[in-house]
Amino acid sequence: MNPLHILVPLTLIFLFSSSNAVMDPDSVYQSFIQCLPLNSTSVIYSSTANSSSYTNILQEYIKNYRFNSSSTPKPLVIITPTSESQVQAVVLCAKKIGVQIKIRSGGHDYEGISYVSSESDFVVLDMFNFRSVDVNLDDEVAVVGAGAQLGELYYRIYEKSGAHGFPAGVCPTVGVGGHLSGGGYGTMLRKYGLAVDHVTDARIVDVNGRVLDRKAMGEDLFWAICGGGGGSFGVIISYTVKLVSVPRVNTVFRIMKTQAENASALVYKWQTVMPNIDDDLFIRVLLQPVTVNRTRTGRASFIAHFLGDSDRLVALMEKEFPELGLKKEDCIEVSWIQSVLYWGNFDVNTTAPEILLDRHSDNVNFGKRKSDYVQTPISESDITSIFNKQVELGRVGFVFNPYGGKMYEIPSDATPFPHRAGNLFKIQYSVNWNDPSPQLEADYLNQSRVMYDFMTPFVSKNPRGVFLNYRDLDIGVMTAVNGESSYNEGKVYGEKYFMGNFDRLVKVKTAVDPDNFFRNEQSIPVLAGKTSSKSRKLMK
Repeated sequence: MNPLHILVPLTLIFLFSSSNAVMDPDSVYQSFIQCLPLNSTSVIYSSTANSSSYTNILQEYIKNYRFNSSSTPKPLVIITPTSESQVQAVVLCAKKIGVQIKIRSGGHDYEGISYVSSESDFVVLDMFNFRSVDVNLDDEVAVVGAGAQLGELYYRIYEKSGAHGFPAGVCPTVGVGGHLSGGGYGTMLRKYGLAVDHVTDARIVDVNGRVLDRKAMGEDLFWAICGGGGGSFGVIISYTVKLVSVPRVNTVFRIMKTQAENASALVYKWQTVMPNIDDDLFIRVLLQPVTVNRTRTGRASFIAHFLGDSDRLVALMEKEFPELGLKKEDCIEVSWIQSVLYWGNFDVNTTAPEILLDRHSDNVNFGKRKSDYVQTPISESDITSIFNKQVELGRVGFVFNPYGGKMYEIPSDATPFPHRAGNLFKIQYSVNWNDPSPQLEADYLNQSRVMYDFMTPFVSKNPRGVFLNYRDLDIGVMTAVNGESSYNEGKVYGEKYFMGNFDRLVKVKTAVDPDNFFRNEQSIPVLAGKTSSKSRKLMK
């Protein structure tokens, strides 16, 4: 049966684009009207009567104000489906009309590629209505919609159990669809691996408008959307994830040390200790330029989550990392859901877990992110030089996330996410600001790039690894449009994100979407010259 014939009420919000679109917005509007079934009771908002609705919905989940200016390209259409059949219809109509689809799941999207395009004629398929979370404790699984946020997933688990959790990110407002399709990690990384390592099933609408689960899509496509970025292959509807066990008592702490307090030596020791320490312990390190007594200096913040009580943690640290000087009074014993609040920068003593249901509990500003992987310990003197460079530049902060444990046990090709054994830790470069000045933006973006270049001797090489969920358009973009893609262009960024898994992703992409309908500035390319019939053979 044609999915268009089973369409139920669909909410479409149309607006004339403020960008220089090649297609006439009126024509696109009429084309969608004609494409949708005659019995559809769709609510359609015109550009003149409902421009405020369009603007509100577009801005609702923009988490980086760099992409919220008057000059930012705007979609011709924003579509907010509420059912699978509606998603099917939108895919088929957009394919027929010939417009690019950008898929947004309500997360952070550092480069805005889910709602901004380098192509003139594009629409946004916004999945925020797909945010149901069904927790089944008998099977210890949860079915979570692509438009849900991590905070909603965590809260729904907490509602059912104090002994279960899920190993995903620390920011409650991150969207599940993007987070899981790109890998996803959190403070239980060393104990349980990535979020995507616990995906057992998924539902996706493919380029032909079919709704496929794991069995129907096959293991190649399922593998690809579990770490290879879902937006290259179709529209993710939901993921089924396996829950993990968490203790009733968890412990968190934060210890800060400046350069004068031996921060460089402590960061060096942290590198050598963390890969082999108890898997129950995760200690993130923040490196920041700060002002102390009117003097600019570097500071390291050690932030921990331990799956156990404070007595065991203090004993462990006294044995493995006594230099940090952890005392029992530094520790805060919490439940697992309170650890989520702590890492989300909420006060665990005064904040109720219900705050995790607030989809706008974060602070939105201007920002830029980059990433790296470190495979050889950085010397104490080089850490000092990194601190000094941060102080010199003035704005760039680092987040060091430790590896070891489960991350060393899972093969690099088990999922498209390849950065496993051999990596000591991952670096996130972070620059934030709250002033819309173009001059400031240019300065801060340049700072991030200068810092990234400065770090070249200390990080992975050939290729220099990058984390997909810290999307970075500086490392390469796809410039071909109108359905065409370049393998060589895609390889520039693809091998950095996926390393040896890139070519397998290309084969899957070519097989399931040979005309490159699902595409973005850093999507997986298709192999040149492959027809639909030929590409399907790649899956056999």
